[in-house]
Amino acid sequence: MTGSKAKPGKAWLAGAGAALIALAATGAALAQTLTVVELFTSQGCSSCPPANANLIKVKDRPDVLALSFNVTYWDYLGWKDTFGREEFTQRQVRYEPSLGRSGPFTPQVVVNGNADAVGARPGEIEQLISSSSSAKGPSLSLDGGKIAIGAGAVPGGKADIWLVGYRQGVIEVPVARGENTGRTLPHANVVHSLSRLGAWTGDAIALPLPAAASGLSTAVLVQVPDGGPILAAATN
Repeated sequence: MTGSKAKPGKAWLAGAGAALIALAATGAALAQTLTVVELFTSQGCSSCPPANANLIKVKDRPDVLALSFNVTYWDYLGWKDTFGREEFTQRQVRYEPSLGRSGPFTPQVVVNGNADAVGARPGEIEQLISSSSSAKGPSLSLDGGKIAIGAGAVPGGKADIWLVGYRQGVIEVPVARGENTGRTLPHANVVHSLSRLGAWTGDAIALPLPAAASGLSTAVLVQVPDGGPILAAATN
């Protein structure tokens, strides 16, 4: 027997739409949260190579955003760090009070902005990742030339939006002077630029995603000001 098919009613369409929204929300909830691992290091620090090596071990984990920030305060020892920038040093300095430290040191690994360790012992970074608090913040995506941040609660009413330009992979640097004279030091995911794009106050927003410099990848961090916890992170 043949006959005409009934057209879907409004109630059916509404139900289907709700199901699609729920499915999308589930997908967002299942999206992997990145653990941000920041290594503050220096080519002029003889204690740093083991921590550099440990960061290399976790840099390819899909749940980890590993970043090397090279600081400048050991340059006086005779070797000017080729990746060192004062803004990276200041980023580390801002972390120290909230982490209970009296001042910056190298190597120092900071995970999600709320836990730290020296990071030089075997397995130390992996242990810090597994024991630290996960980022709890808004949805964050980098798509179509836009930074999209979802709505959510923001501690203190405002969070900073940071743009990070870094070179993926490992680069080896020969050191000619200072404490590491004659050594070639590997570095993972070296940060080349760091800039504050603005603030997130809890409402859903979209911002233009600045183009990355040639050869660099981009990461965006939503973070409580003055060295507070990282609420969300995304990379392209």
